[in-house]
Amino acid sequence: MSPIAIGVLAVSMSLDALIAAIGRGATTRHPSLSEAVKTGLVFGVIEMLTPLIGWALGIAASQWIQSVDHWVAFALLAGVGGRMILQALWPQAEPSDVPTARPTLGLLATAVGTSIDAMAVGVSLAFLDVNIFVVAAAIGFATMVMTITGVLAGKYLGARFGRYAEIVGGIALIGLGGKILIDHLGAG
Repeated sequence: MSPIAIGVLAVSMSLDALIAAIGRGATTRHPSLSEAVKTGLVFGVIEMLTPLIGWALGIAASQWIQSVDHWVAFALLAGVGGRMILQALWPQAEPSDVPTARPTLGLLATAVGTSIDAMAVGVSLAFLDVNIFVVAAAIGFATMVMTITGVLAGKYLGARFGRYAEIVGGIALIGLGGKILIDHLGAG
């Protein structure tokens, strides 16, 4: 696989994380650079691991993964997106009322939801003559950079557009999950 092909694959696998990160940055009150980097690292590591897992499963598990990956991605993204919309429409009186584990679980769920397709790509890479570690590292790095950028861009969008940006981010996540679902159901 050429370096250009690896780059295109890495960026395309990272676009859904970028969309989710913009929504996350818009919903976080004044996200700092360290929060953006933390989010980028979580997304990047998960996005790097999923093609490795898919590649390791290889031929034996390809039908199982392909048969459910779109449902898992849809459920996670729709759940997180729906929660974002509900929080925008009915904000809590005090942000400190939110337990600290919930944002972490939301971050992990979003990262996993946006990386399910990378696992399926990893399965397909098992049939090609590629260095899976180089490809996975490229995907993880691109995702990390795009996520950090998305969180910081979302910060400014959120400051200007407030809860409307949160609603748009939630709709984008639900739409992304729906697109994954429709693409897979239409291809089957």
